[in-house]
Amino acid sequence: MLDALTVAVAVTALALAAWCGLAAYRDQPTKDWHFIGMAIVSVLALAQLLVGIVQLARGERPDQGMTIFIAYLVGAFAAVPAAAFLSLSERTRWGSVTVSAGAVVLAVLEVRLYDIWGN
Repeated sequence: MLDALTVAVAVTALALAAWCGLAAYRDQPTKDWHFIGMAIVSVLALAQLLVGIVQLARGERPDQGMTIFIAYLVGAFAAVPAAAFLSLSERTRWGSVTVSAGAVVLAVLEVRLYDIWGN
């Protein structure tokens, strides 16, 4: 895995979590600006998914098993978009809390992906 990409995804996910957490603290739902932030984090997660697939196709293997690595990779990619869709159905502060929680989950999954790959 590319360490810089893993760090970039985790840091942007934590920034998104803080931003949406602040919106929830202010009793605000997710707004268009939040969705732009979610799109940026999702694009980075997509880039990581593609890099992971390419590395597996080149014959590189994670230390803790390919199946668990692929599961975490797909889960990391889906975390923020799933939270975004849930926040659309909950147009209160709890939508912002949902996105914040999804972004924290993504950051934790990034740490786990780094560990599974064997760095």
